[in-house]
Amino acid sequence: MMVASVVLPAVLFAFASWLSYRHEHAVADDRIERSLDIIHEHALKVFQTGERAIAEVEEVIRGMPDDAMLAQQARLHERLKQIVDEVPQFQAIVVTDRAGHVSAASTLLSDMSHASVADRPFFQSLAGGAEGTVVSPTMTPRWGGLTDPFFTLSRRRLSLDGAFSGIISVAIQPRYFEEFYGLIGHSSGDLYSLVRSDGTFLARHPSRSSDSPLEPSTTLRISIARGVQRALYTVPRSQSDSVERRIGYRKLSDLPVYVVAGIAASAIRAEWLSTMLSHLIFGLPATLLLFTIIGVALQRTRRLYAEADRREIAEDALQQAQHLKAIGQLTGGVAHDFNNLLMIISGSVQRLRRELVSDKHTRLLDMIANATSRGESLTRQLLTFSRRQTLTPVVIELSERLPELKDMLSRSLRDDISITVSAPQQGCAIKVDPSELELALLNLAVNARDAMPTGGTLSINAKPVLLKGKAVEEGLRGEFVAIRVADSGSGIAPDALPHVFEPFFTTKDVGKGTGLGLSQVYGFAKQSGGTAVISSKVGRGTVITLFLPRSHEVPARVIALSEPALVGKPAGTVLLVEDNAEVAEVTGAYFEQLGYQVKQATNAQAALELLASGPPVDLVFSDILMPGGMTGLELGRAVGERHPSLPVVLATGYSTSAREAVAQGFIVLQKPFDLIALERALREAQRWKGAVPPAQRATG
Repeated sequence: MMVASVVLPAVLFAFASWLSYRHEHAVADDRIERSLDIIHEHALKVFQTGERAIAEVEEVIRGMPDDAMLAQQARLHERLKQIVDEVPQFQAIVVTDRAGHVSAASTLLSDMSHASVADRPFFQSLAGGAEGTVVSPTMTPRWGGLTDPFFTLSRRRLSLDGAFSGIISVAIQPRYFEEFYGLIGHSSGDLYSLVRSDGTFLARHPSRSSDSPLEPSTTLRISIARGVQRALYTVPRSQSDSVERRIGYRKLSDLPVYVVAGIAASAIRAEWLSTMLSHLIFGLPATLLLFTIIGVALQRTRRLYAEADRREIAEDALQQAQHLKAIGQLTGGVAHDFNNLLMIISGSVQRLRRELVSDKHTRLLDMIANATSRGESLTRQLLTFSRRQTLTPVVIELSERLPELKDMLSRSLRDDISITVSAPQQGCAIKVDPSELELALLNLAVNARDAMPTGGTLSINAKPVLLKGKAVEEGLRGEFVAIRVADSGSGIAPDALPHVFEPFFTTKDVGKGTGLGLSQVYGFAKQSGGTAVISSKVGRGTVITLFLPRSHEVPARVIALSEPALVGKPAGTVLLVEDNAEVAEVTGAYFEQLGYQVKQATNAQAALELLASGPPVDLVFSDILMPGGMTGLELGRAVGERHPSLPVVLATGYSTSAREAVAQGFIVLQKPFDLIALERALREAQRWKGAVPPAQRATG
């Protein structure tokens, strides 16, 4: 019923519209025909008047030689001027000798010896033998004090023996026609013109500063060439003003001149639309009322279905968000204690290596160390995905860094996989955590390797892009750098593609993947202020693009890792602030290996008391999460206020304050750490001893 209530009136309206459109075109054609009647009659009278004026001048000068006309110049001027003054469309009358020199004119010339029309095309045509009346194109006056443009009607002068002895020319003003056309025009889209058979305009309304001749390919020129003396046609694009028009033309008796009248197609359509709008005013409300009544019932049913669909989508999105939030909370909740356990295990392994040197013990210790490393990696990946990982962003130039990473990535691939890396020479700087970027690219390279069991190609390229908030880019706007990692592997099935960034989701066989690689990549990109997108086709490979915010800062200086080690050298005294006794024991052993004397405090307040009353120390090393109401970050601030030159290094398994500590310039060491990472952090602390550390500086 709804379809019928719309379709039936629509069909009737369409049929009425078609009839009305044809009617408006018929009315427009009738207007054009009536306009052609008027302007044809008008132009015919003007040209006939011009020909009669030429005949009258012939009677006046009949049998008079050129020297006699020159002698009677004043009398002839008065007679010709009288003819011109009586006819408003005339501008001048000129009589010439066979050489084109002016013998008599309605405009009195002080020295007619220099006045000539010999170079004018109409004179050359008549001198060459043209018969009858010749109509010239529009010209500009050159003498006689005239300024307005004109065109001429000219005829040959014959001597008594029938030889050519000059011409008689009547100059007619185009302005006379244009003013008349302006009086009969109905709208701004109407067109009236006087055109020669070669396409040149003699007069036109609306007027143009420059009217180039019609091209031979125009409909009018083609019709004239075929000998058609009158016609009606439509031009989709007028040569002079690019307007679509309905045009009609007629020929002026035996003259090579045509009158043209036209109406803009937009004016015809406007009349048609006006008529149809009056029909809509009456028919549309009734149709809408019927449609609305029938549609209310349908809309109620559809609303129920739509609401059910929206609720299902919202519930799925909420469940997904709660799922990810739960993962983040769970990871953050256990990360600190878990990393402390890993710290104890890894530290104990390193201490045991010095005592247990047999092959059997070494293998067992290696197994424990590998398990510890895997546990650390899993925790790190989960923190990255849930965007709780403490990042240490620095500005790096990808054009320099990507080629350096190529060797590292190549070691993770097989020999049958070729890797190509490309980036612009400059202008690809980003501000990210270098280690997290390396891990993300490594995860992508490993996934690409597993997707190409028989070999293939892995390409990595970077380029600056300007994002405009499209859905595929997750609404990001501004300057970014796109790192595109593409492989030629087996691809990913369409049903699995939406889930690849979810944690623990994997398409690999059991035991061959944790499902955290791509989730780390996605989490790193989001936490860095960008995003990651994926596209894949089965059998044709996979493309993952990281969009990371572009930076215009100066890239950070790469710190050389080949500086002399501090192991075994007296380094001073360190104040170790750690509430976990086992972690404190492992960390203290590391410091002793580096040559430090260790003083311990179990909380921040005790540490401040030792600093105030005890012997001086050279370094404060504190965990961020501390009992007693004062965190390690607050301790670092207090030490900075009371002992500005005393370096402070903070450590954490996981803490929400770690990002704030990095932002404030503290060196933050991630647990579990080894002796090398601790040494590097201490070296950084000594480098900045006595100075304000740079913002967002961290190690580990």
